[in-house]
Amino acid sequence: MSREPLRRAINEAVETLRAAGVDSPQADAEQLAAHLLGVERTRLALTPLVEPELLTEYRTVVARRAERIPLQHLTGTTAMGEIDLVVGPGVFIPRPETELLFAWALGQLEKLPHDHTPIVVDLCTGSGALALAIAHARPDADVHAIDIDPSALQWARRNADLRIADGDTPVTLYADDVTDQDLLSDLNGRVDLVISNPPYIPEAAELAPEVADHDPHLALFGGPDGLDVIRAMIPTIARLLRPGGTTAIEHDDTNGADLAALLGKHGEFTDIVEHPDLAGKPRFVAAHRI
Repeated sequence: MSREPLRRAINEAVETLRAAGVDSPQADAEQLAAHLLGVERTRLALTPLVEPELLTEYRTVVARRAERIPLQHLTGTTAMGEIDLVVGPGVFIPRPETELLFAWALGQLEKLPHDHTPIVVDLCTGSGALALAIAHARPDADVHAIDIDPSALQWARRNADLRIADGDTPVTLYADDVTDQDLLSDLNGRVDLVISNPPYIPEAAELAPEVADHDPHLALFGGPDGLDVIRAMIPTIARLLRPGGTTAIEHDDTNGADLAALLGKHGEFTDIVEHPDLAGKPRFVAAHRI
């Protein structure tokens, strides 16, 4: 059988995904094609014709995406910083917006003395995205990552093993509760940076099928106002941080001012700043330990 035009199949996929209500049909159609071909999305034009068997496989995976199965479940990977992570059912898929929190964290670590070993704690690590991206960018850092969900930790351990195999500094993973008053007590007052992308969605929020049907609810919802987990872990953060240490917590876009108020009310934080994402929506709040 003769080879067939790839671009025509991609255009058909775009229309299929658009009709299904997918938010980014063009990007998703092209990323799925690139995944099957094993090339970068920007190099699709270099493969104008493909075998009919590949187009059959492509149309099958597009149909699954049209059922609102997350793109990352179909490709099996997502990115954070300079690393790729394996993801799938049972673990929260890191969002591109969290890259801003990651970049901020690296900026804070750059301010530390160069002869100092940074101690970093990632609360609610999920797939290990933030912890492993920091360990990759800062091989001198001592990174600790915590999650309570056994399924998420399985993915985090798998990603951690892959990063070790690639030569990165190992992170220490814990199966524990980020609200536990005794969590990591051996690090009390020693931690330079605490970061967290915790469960923060209000329980009544309406979510896209990719989120509601596929992300684990334990990683999504933070009580009626989305702040239950955050409220409970603020004392843990204050206990862990050294004087002058920093923290940043991602939050629902309705809760920036409320989270800033919670940190201020605690009494042990200063320089509390709300940070927006690239769309101008509140994304994370940062503060220093007094």
